Amino acid sequence: MHLGVNLLHHGAVPLARAAEDAGYRIVLAPEGYRSDAPSVLGAVAGATDGILLASGVMQIPARPAILTALTAMTLHTLSGGRFRLGLGVSNPDISESWYGVPFDRPLSRTAQYVRVVRAAISGEGMAAATDPERTDGTGAVRLPLAPAAPGAVPVYLAAGGPGNLRLTGRVADGWIGMFSSPEQTTASIAAIDAGAAAADRDIAGFDYLVCAPAFVHDDPALAADRLRGHYAHLLTVGGPGRNIYVRLARGMGYGAELDALYKYVAAGDRVAAAKAVPQGFIDATALIGPPSRIAERLAAYREAGATTVSAMVSSADADTTERIATIRAIGKAWHA
Repeated sequence: MHLGVNLLHHGAVPLARAAEDAGYRIVLAPEGYRSDAPSVLGAVAGATDGILLASGVMQIPARPAILTALTAMTLHTLSGGRFRLGLGVSNPDISESWYGVPFDRPLSRTAQYVRVVRAAISGEGMAAATDPERTDGTGAVRLPLAPAAPGAVPVYLAAGGPGNLRLTGRVADGWIGMFSSPEQTTASIAAIDAGAAAADRDIAGFDYLVCAPAFVHDDPALAADRLRGHYAHLLTVGGPGRNIYVRLARGMGYGAELDALYKYVAAGDRVAAAKAVPQGFIDATALIGPPSRIAERLAAYREAGATTVSAMVSSADADTTERIATIRAIGKAWHA
């Protein structure tokens, strides 16, 4: 199993360099209200030598598929072939409120989006991907960049629900999981494999990548406190009935605690809401505590079937120096 690290634009280059020096395999740049992924990865590409780069994730409703393909090919070229394209369909609130894109048919839209991106990257015309009945080539859009060989830019999908997991097995080269305990990781991998089997698809070499918020501290409870703001934010994006992370937490038995959290949110008390994030939920889905404890947690993910675990140092309420220390401590503990 390999290590990865999630980073934001603040301190991205020194964090990526620290990860590369510590033997990490991949860095991921998430995309949301703080930064976009391609800008961060472009900076990191020019400052590193061998570590893989992934968008974790670029949001599907934010860009037409042809622009995503062009961005992917640009980063693929700039990085010397190190780029992996991570995509996510987002959620109704972000899709409709931020980007003005209806959130209907998310699975079929994702499948079509991936088809168009792959066609563009491989040099096919867009007409072939969007209209299979059109064979004359008229109206086809082709990227001016040199086409890449099939699979040269692996496509990862962020997925949590059963339908999306099965779709990931049918069309993707990797999975990005969030807020996933080792037990949930095992179940998710089974759903992905079932999707691949139903499509009669060989997914040898598939990357089962789990992103886990991380902070190193001798006291796991104090480490968890550094992550509470991150958890509270993601658990309260949109309504609780539409939030995939809320569904995951409720499925783990934290329904009552989440009800209390939302009462604080409704009252406008975000500090109390962060304190109300269940300690057990953080512990089950994060890498917290001293290095030896985190190494045991990483081993549990490996046993669950994960091929990569990415430490989300970007989730912690910490400065760049503390995040680098976390990267180094986790890398040393895992490779010891």
